[in-house]
Amino acid sequence: MDGVIFEHSNFWMELHKKYNTHEQGVELTKKYLKTDYAKLVEEVVGKLWKDKPEAPFLELVNSIQYIDGAKELFKFLKQNNYKTAIISTGEKKLAQRAQKDLDIDYIYTNQLLFKDGKTTGEFDWPLAADRKAVVLKKLCFEHNLDLKDCIVVVHDHADIGMAKIAGLTIGLCPDDPELEKYCNEIINKKDLREIISLLPI
Repeated sequence: MDGVIFEHSNFWMELHKKYNTHEQGVELTKKYLKTDYAKLVEEVVGKLWKDKPEAPFLELVNSIQYIDGAKELFKFLKQNNYKTAIISTGEKKLAQRAQKDLDIDYIYTNQLLFKDGKTTGEFDWPLAADRKAVVLKKLCFEHNLDLKDCIVVVHDHADIGMAKIAGLTIGLCPDDPELEKYCNEIINKKDLREIISLLPI
């Protein structure tokens, strides 16, 4: 979702900017993202963001722009009987917005929790950075699909697991040289219409 459907590359970093915690957020992310996701959640959601107002969060969810060509791509996918899914460590409400706007079939994400207009300090995170491939396998199992028939569009390091196992991996402006190794195709233009010609129909 982040950097593939929406222009921003990381929803949580954009939220750090809204909450004036960006500097601390960058440091904590560098320290824990790839080594201890639970600790990152504890430090950011449980401490930095506890009792932050919901209004800036909702404003961010509603204001982020789609990458060019999003509507055209998903229209094409629907017309050609593709099933679509978001598998993201990003925010559920943002994914729900995309699901509604673009008619996406399934979403698998994380969610920041609020009560009475403030963050609770809790985070529902079934998708740690290393679990995207697990979710993709589960989706295939539940719908009797073969991984070789799956196409993933990837952008950053957290997508490597999916990139390794999908039948076709398309990198959209990938920001990680290691990820590029597992891409069958790479698009260096932020326009989702570029994907259409690469898809089997």
